[in-house]
Amino acid sequence: MNTGVFNIPFKAMLTLSWRNLWRNYRRTLIMLAAISMAVWAMIFMTAIMRGMVDDMLHQGVANLPGHIQIHHPGFRDDPSVVNSIDAPGGELLAALNDSQTKSWTSRIKVPAVISSERDTRGISLLGVEPESENRITGIAEQVVEGRFLEGDDDRGVVIGLKLAERLETRLGKRVVIMSQDPDNNIADRGFRIVGLYKARLEALEEVNVYAARGTLQKLLKIGDQVSEIAIIDKDFRDIESLYAKIKAATPDNLEIRAWYELDSYLSSMLNVMDGFVLIWIIIIFLALSFGLVNTLMMAVFERRREIGLIQALGMRPGMIVYQILLESLLLLLIGLSIGNALALATVLPLESGLDISSVAEGLAMIGAGSVLYPNLRLDDMILANVVVIMLGTLTSILPAWHAARLDPVQAINST
Repeated sequence: MNTGVFNIPFKAMLTLSWRNLWRNYRRTLIMLAAISMAVWAMIFMTAIMRGMVDDMLHQGVANLPGHIQIHHPGFRDDPSVVNSIDAPGGELLAALNDSQTKSWTSRIKVPAVISSERDTRGISLLGVEPESENRITGIAEQVVEGRFLEGDDDRGVVIGLKLAERLETRLGKRVVIMSQDPDNNIADRGFRIVGLYKARLEALEEVNVYAARGTLQKLLKIGDQVSEIAIIDKDFRDIESLYAKIKAATPDNLEIRAWYELDSYLSSMLNVMDGFVLIWIIIIFLALSFGLVNTLMMAVFERRREIGLIQALGMRPGMIVYQILLESLLLLLIGLSIGNALALATVLPLESGLDISSVAEGLAMIGAGSVLYPNLRLDDMILANVVVIMLGTLTSILPAWHAARLDPVQAINST
């Protein structure tokens, strides 16, 4: 009787494999539970890690802030008022106002000292144009007491809640801010606190103080000069087209840098995340594969006489391998379905935010906020499913190969 490897109809082989799978339903259920939990762990933890890394990237880019920045060549090494640049004009201004640019702003950023009646602190003083700055950083939405700046010549100041606590001051009180003008003379004046903001990263509340750009330009005697120009695109991961366009319009005497050049740590995080996800999935499945091999090997040992009998009746070794692999594939597909459903049921409700403020201080050290937003990506789910099917099939080859090599006579006479 000459039977080719695939001469038995697929439907009949599928039915046979399904019945074989449930002959020992307890073992099958245990293995399904293991596969389902492993798949759930792969996808759930990947979504959590993606969310944490995305949050760190968003926070990091927001803290720069801007996807692209233009400075004086010496500003990053010496962020003083001496290294200011002219306000954008001509070809650069036209490029910034182009529809491809989502938003841009120019700001003053200088080191300064702020003093209240009780204490004195070093700060980073930001002179901003309120409307365009809010489009870049969303700082106005972070104000929890009072208001944000209302114009380019507003005479108030907005400080963080943490800084107000350190200075032992409050909304409506006056503070004195001191910095240096281009001639290295002390430039100081009193400001009234018109707003208090709460940042997602508490450390920023002690550092960044916002004042009106025009008011600081007069205080520092720098005319219409600014410290930096910040530009944001629709997606910080895809800024190359805009970067090339802005760079072509930027005068040669200015320095232009993308966010990944300004912060190599954030760039490295983005580059290694995809590789880390793949390694994580493989490690989880390697642990699971021992159980899968054991389950299939036990099924083969229990069916030695049956396998020997069907070999004696003419089933070729290739068909036996095919049947064992089909059983394994069915087991994997069921486990994947349950695991994917569990992952969706647990991750989707958390996408609105998971409060982890109990460990906020530790997370702030790595640049993450106190609310975690898991990021469930379709490509991560597809990757997990593909890896499980591929590695599961490869893992199943050993018991399938062992079953195909059984001697029919010895298998039939085994007890």
